[in-house]
Amino acid sequence: MVTIRLARGGSKKRPFYNIVVADSRDRRDGRFIERIGFYNPVASGNAEKLRIDQERLAYWKGVGAQTSDTVARIVHSGVSAAA
Repeated sequence: MVTIRLARGGSKKRPFYNIVVADSRDRRDGRFIERIGFYNPVASGNAEKLRIDQERLAYWKGVGAQTSDTVARIVHSGVSAAA
């Protein structure tokens, strides 16, 4: 099954997450199909905290990809905050 989930990057105590489309059997930070955005939980000042390509997200959901609980919550909060 294809999932839309977070892949952790960044350094110790400074997390940075890529929002990726990946096969559910692959490792969390391993191989992925496509990167559709990022989430920076420690962004400060004018730094961008969240960016998601909504068209690609809609495409992958349309072909049956499932979002992880965390990604679903981030996307929902990001959309409501932008509106």
